[in-house]
Amino acid sequence: MYNRAILHMDLDTFFVSVERLQNSSLNGKPVIIGGMSDRGVVASCSYEARRFGVHSAMPMKMAKRLCPQAIFLRGDMDAYTRQSKLVTDVIKESSPMYEKASIDEFYLDLTGMDKYFGCYKWSNELRMKIIKETGLPISLGLSVNKLVSKIGTGEAKPNGALEVPQGQEKPFLAPLSVRKIPGIGKVTYKKLSFLGVRKIETLRKIPPWLLEREFGKNGIKLWEKANAIDTTPVIQYSERKSISKERTFNEDTLDIKMIKSLLVDMTEKLAYELRSRNKVASVITVKIRYADFNTYTRQKRIPYTSNDRVLIKHVKDLFDSVYQRRQLIRLTGVKFSGLTYGFFQADLFEDNIRDINLLLSMDKIRNRFGIKAITRAAAVY
Repeated sequence: MYNRAILHMDLDTFFVSVERLQNSSLNGKPVIIGGMSDRGVVASCSYEARRFGVHSAMPMKMAKRLCPQAIFLRGDMDAYTRQSKLVTDVIKESSPMYEKASIDEFYLDLTGMDKYFGCYKWSNELRMKIIKETGLPISLGLSVNKLVSKIGTGEAKPNGALEVPQGQEKPFLAPLSVRKIPGIGKVTYKKLSFLGVRKIETLRKIPPWLLEREFGKNGIKLWEKANAIDTTPVIQYSERKSISKERTFNEDTLDIKMIKSLLVDMTEKLAYELRSRNKVASVITVKIRYADFNTYTRQKRIPYTSNDRVLIKHVKDLFDSVYQRRQLIRLTGVKFSGLTYGFFQADLFEDNIRDINLLLSMDKIRNRFGIKAITRAAAVY
């Protein structure tokens, strides 16, 4: 029976790193990425910006007050997705089993590899390979479980590596703040602080029954985490079965012409993503959220396709069927699901050579100059 060896890898300030990869003038400067409206929040920020107290999920208005000299960017999700795929491909080529926890975070199960390789040495070699092939900084933590490995990665940042040898999990966690434990938010931390619990070592020594009394079932989880107990398995990554886009408006709106143009734009981009991944979709879902936060969706099953024109028509029809209340709209979105591998094929009854050649030509332009290089007039408002 082998001892578990779980590797956690996390791309450092991922969105910022991708932007710097494309524009080196951003290096060394405070960079903040997120929504630019009053409703916007910080999606990512550089370490230079963090020194001023900026952090992810912070309202953009507050970030601008804390660090007015920062460079503010809206961000490019298409670029981030492409770079994430590059990293995923490197890991997929090398790893016996991996789980993609998010766009920039991975777990790898290396259990048993010590019989043939040194796990920490292998992990560092993989890290250097990722850096070399993608140009992106990445940190890692290696231990016997997901919890300790993730915390180890946090301690290794930026762009570092840390191994917590078997048997050293508790001594490693002991001096750290309880805020380092994944899942402990502001409310839980405030309550723990009120109880005089600020270090993981202190939390570890509290009887489980007492934590359960104060925090309910979550109290037992807190005790387990403080004692480095985590049996969560690495779940083999499988490619997602749907793709989607949605937009929250700066102000609630009744401008249906603008909303339909936006839906066309989102549909066009999603269709291009399908074709780029050699995928076709069989289910379309359109969503709207009104100003009172009531949310409605309509879904339709269609023949497998990745054809812009066909998908746009269905999206418009679905929007017309779901928009019934004639109230101000806060959000709208489109989702394609029921995905499978396949290639764009002409509809013999609807498409003509001109339409097909136009679509292929547009894809070539996007492949060369980016997805925003060309769009349909119906998507412009």
